[in-house]
Amino acid sequence: MGLGDERPRAMSGTAAMSGRHATVVGGGLAGIAAALELARAGASVTLMESRGRLGGAAYSFSREGLMADNGQHVFLRCCTAYRELVEELGAGDGVALQDRLEIAVLAPGRRRAWLRRSGLPAPLHLAGSLLRYPFLGLRGRVGVARAMQGLAGVDVDDPAADARSFGDWLREAGQSGAAVEAIWELIARPTLNLRVQDASLAQAAQVFQVGLLSDCASGDIGHARVPLGQIHDVAAQAALRRAGVSVRLRCGATRVTADAEGGRFSVEAHGGAAAVVCDMVVLAVPPDRAVRLTPAQAGIDPRIAERLGGSPIVNLHVVYDRPVLDVEFAAGVGTPVQWVFDRTQSAGVSEGQYLVVSLSAADEELGMSRPDLEARYLPALADLLPAAGSAGVLKFFVTRDHAATFRAAPGARAWRPGPRTALPGLALAGAWTDTGWPATMEGAVRSGRAAALEVSRPAVEASVDGLAVSRA
Repeated sequence: MGLGDERPRAMSGTAAMSGRHATVVGGGLAGIAAALELARAGASVTLMESRGRLGGAAYSFSREGLMADNGQHVFLRCCTAYRELVEELGAGDGVALQDRLEIAVLAPGRRRAWLRRSGLPAPLHLAGSLLRYPFLGLRGRVGVARAMQGLAGVDVDDPAADARSFGDWLREAGQSGAAVEAIWELIARPTLNLRVQDASLAQAAQVFQVGLLSDCASGDIGHARVPLGQIHDVAAQAALRRAGVSVRLRCGATRVTADAEGGRFSVEAHGGAAAVVCDMVVLAVPPDRAVRLTPAQAGIDPRIAERLGGSPIVNLHVVYDRPVLDVEFAAGVGTPVQWVFDRTQSAGVSEGQYLVVSLSAADEELGMSRPDLEARYLPALADLLPAAGSAGVLKFFVTRDHAATFRAAPGARAWRPGPRTALPGLALAGAWTDTGWPATMEGAVRSGRAAALEVSRPAVEASVDGLAVSRA
């Protein structure tokens, strides 16, 4: 499935699913999307989540008087499935989307640059911005434009392209180290959570093709205007209950068993709670947990988590006693600061300014202490934001996610399973499954909808003239 493919829909009506019970294990975005899709199709749905909240890897927490997000999660205009989910949750007012792509790019001691799109058709919409980009010479800018054209021609479904390193391809395309830092890493590192040298060419090509090269508006950036928990937890719980889904928090599944003769499943839970007996199961959990939960006959490769690996993200949360950044977000070049976001309003900070520095592929920073991170990044912020040099720091804390995403490394797609398992009625969901997207909120939502379609397939195929008949 390519990045631009339309999201799957479970079925057009409810007759084929009426009277059938589905269990969704996992309350992240994939699980929420699957549960809503199955409920819309007429199934009776139970959602089991081991935590006391929904939202999975995109959530909020309280720290030092702030309502903070665990990381800076953004989406693009091309993220149609995620945007539709937000509207379905009734949380559209909680997100903002640029009218036109506009990224402030900062470098120490240099004037601010902008990456902006025009109204011209893609890829010409970026031409003017690239020609004026001050962090590359004229030859470098022209070289980037030519490489973009070459990247547009990469077959993202070709296993040979997936097996190649994006960094190797960029070198063969004549891209200098300066071009890699000033353009390619700036975009690829936060979207893939890998450096270009470590990333799959095919996965990188998908990001650029759909986000920047296919439609002029696709790359417009969106973000939450409120804490993520208000969208992915509070609004999600309300929407699920309106849809008739039974939401069971602090109810982690421990095992899924299949009744070969009856074609039904039993989902056991922690704490001696009664097992849930159902016709369909969607496992919207990380790969290692999917392996532990399922019987061997599901056919899930026990090495899947090891094969896909994990890549870390580290976020630095800084509250200054005065405003120091005059845009909503900015990228950094020639600095350890990758991206910095203003989260003052969303966190409810009434005085000063709350910034979050987002560090992707943060293998080095993962092992650094808080004082060491503070010693490196506060001066780096002052180099980019002159007002920060004289501002007082009221708070500084760090959040770390050791395996925030799977590694979209060369050859990884061959290890990403689709939703189907060897047991009809049991499907996999999660951003790590083969959605065609990297590990993003969009990929998670698409995976949940694909899994809902997969588990509903036996009922649909068994229906005659819209009347459901039993699989058994």
